[in-house]
Amino acid sequence: MAGSTSGNSAATAAGGQEPGTQTFAFIAMTCLFFFWGFITVLNDILIPFLKESFDLNYTQAMLVQSCFFGAYFIVSPFAGKLIDKVGYQQGIVLGLLTTAIGCVMFYPSASLNVYALFLFSFFVLASGITILQVAANPYVAALGAESTAASRLNLAQAANSLGTTVGPIVGATLILGVATADASAVQGPYLMIAGLLVAVALLFRRIKLPVLAHVEATEETSGESVWNHRPLVLGALAIFLYVGGEVSIGSFLVNYFSESSIAGLSTADAGEMVAYYWGAAMIGRLVGAWLMNYIAATKYLAVNSVIAVAMIIVSINSTGDVAMWSILAVGFFNSIMFPTIFTLAVKGLGSLTSKGSGLVCQAIVGGALIPLIQGAAADSIGIQLSFIVPMLCYIYIGWYALRGADQS
Repeated sequence: MAGSTSGNSAATAAGGQEPGTQTFAFIAMTCLFFFWGFITVLNDILIPFLKESFDLNYTQAMLVQSCFFGAYFIVSPFAGKLIDKVGYQQGIVLGLLTTAIGCVMFYPSASLNVYALFLFSFFVLASGITILQVAANPYVAALGAESTAASRLNLAQAANSLGTTVGPIVGATLILGVATADASAVQGPYLMIAGLLVAVALLFRRIKLPVLAHVEATEETSGESVWNHRPLVLGALAIFLYVGGEVSIGSFLVNYFSESSIAGLSTADAGEMVAYYWGAAMIGRLVGAWLMNYIAATKYLAVNSVIAVAMIIVSINSTGDVAMWSILAVGFFNSIMFPTIFTLAVKGLGSLTSKGSGLVCQAIVGGALIPLIQGAAADSIGIQLSFIVPMLCYIYIGWYALRGADQS
């Protein structure tokens, strides 16, 4: 899944830290990236499960993503202040424990069989993940030389992608693969996840991580507003639509592949296929990192957007394996969009970069709204044609790459 930060001020490693200590800290951090990728992508498995358990329409089922990604928009500013007060390491511990509480809440939600309580559980769980992201991203960036910060974040994001690839397989086996179709099937798996998170929180409370010194960014005093920077504002909208489109497609795959005209798979088998969507994103990230040494970022973003649109058009107008594999291929072309759009949006902001980053990252709330729109479309025109919604998102991203990101 795409990583996010909160626009926190930069952080730098305190002097005197041994390289071995920083390596250990980096390994510990990459484990966090894996965990929140794994947990986040389980939503794609739970949406069709809860839809069937509570007899929901698509719009109602997509409220899962609305509650989950809504937490990014609501909690991020508070998470930033929390990190400022308690520090990165304690912030990580609190984030892990909050995520664990959200997981535990799935047990009473299933016992009482109340969908609204499930939605609140998703919000609490996502609030914990938001705190983790706000703490972990700048921490990883600060673990070493500034010149290699992007490389460290990309490597950590690769661990996140591994989590999003493994998650659907595990979720399909433990949740969709069980004999019972009621909500109680989620209780065991999420209690296990909660226990693991608590254990990791205790570990992070005890280990010694390099201390990071918080450095306040110097803001201009001219009163200039980030809203005056056209590439930034249009880029924030591009992030909104990118996250929304990517999450929306992933949310519908299980139901889409269960359609008799597409693949006719069981929900368990369809759930395992979701791993290909996120796995393709992991491969695409590695391929893109290499190709973008030779191809301009705007051109590569535009090409990926056009091909994503083409793949959706093919899927909408076909059946069987062609429809299935063409929509899965979109994952590959999603891969480089978040970091590329982010870089283009904040380029040239100077001392306003921190505020600009915060604006772009809050636009991740697109993951809460676009799936809801596609859900309403699926209820009215059918699930296959509903993919027009994310297709429109990619059309805008292509335009942004060619025109909207222009600094002139």
